[in-house]
Amino acid sequence: MDLRIFTEPQQGASYDTLLTVAKATEDLGFDAFFRSDHYLAMGSADGLPGPTDAWITLAGLARETRRIRLGTLMTAGTFRLPGVLAIQVAQVDQMSGGRVELGLGAGWFEEEHKAYGIPFPKEKFGRLEEQLAIVTGLWETEVGKTFSFDGSYYQLTDSPALPKPAQKKVPVLIGGHGAKRTPRLAAQYADEFNIPFASIEDSERQFGRVRTAAEEFGRKGDELVYSNALVACVGKNDAEVTRRAAVIGREVDELKANGLAGSPAEVVDKIGRYAAIGSSRIYFQILDLDDLDHLELISSEVQSQLA
Repeated sequence: MDLRIFTEPQQGASYDTLLTVAKATEDLGFDAFFRSDHYLAMGSADGLPGPTDAWITLAGLARETRRIRLGTLMTAGTFRLPGVLAIQVAQVDQMSGGRVELGLGAGWFEEEHKAYGIPFPKEKFGRLEEQLAIVTGLWETEVGKTFSFDGSYYQLTDSPALPKPAQKKVPVLIGGHGAKRTPRLAAQYADEFNIPFASIEDSERQFGRVRTAAEEFGRKGDELVYSNALVACVGKNDAEVTRRAAVIGREVDELKANGLAGSPAEVVDKIGRYAAIGSSRIYFQILDLDDLDHLELISSEVQSQLA
């Protein structure tokens, strides 16, 4: 079971805070540091000191870490043109020595688009499908050849399809709860399918849809990595769990029902139940980025039992 750290910087985090968490992620033996791609805080958070850009952040971290994988859950397709995104991700992959992964989604949070003047198109899923075709097509084009694309939303003519990533293939993550179009896109483009904040039962159902879609597309169902992203609130005792839940504005019972919360033993047991339905990678959503003791506890008491 791979364990990864997943952050939500739009809720309030500077680059320096993210760098501290990323370095702790590496030092504590976790597999990867991922971040969301949002420009506006959600809920009651004030968002101070303000948003950070996902790919600028990852570019910085690429130069200041050595081992961990770096990526997004999920890059918003509405924020970037696909040709530009292909260049950005390839460059950060080169900067990291081949440690980047691209999670790409359609985008959904209309308020942040309004707040920063970003167009919020009505038809987002069709655009996502074309973006995936373009980004992967650019990377796969042989050096010295060109790439063209004539879609409903994007047109590229004789692109040199440069630069290339350091990796022969940048892993692409697709995720979500959609019952039809999402599994089909995952079957065609994804190396990993991630379902965020889902129960064991819902995860099993969605993983099954993706496996079926992959087989219909001519791939083996187990060719993809299946993963879950779940909020984390772990404590050595009940008081510590309660304290950590209060800091992130959540109730312990709700966190235990919908996330990875409680004692290390409880969290290990629940991860085991996700593993039983095919999940091989867990993203711990860490909402209090100042609590590095939380990461240390997860590393020493949870990760150590799942290695």
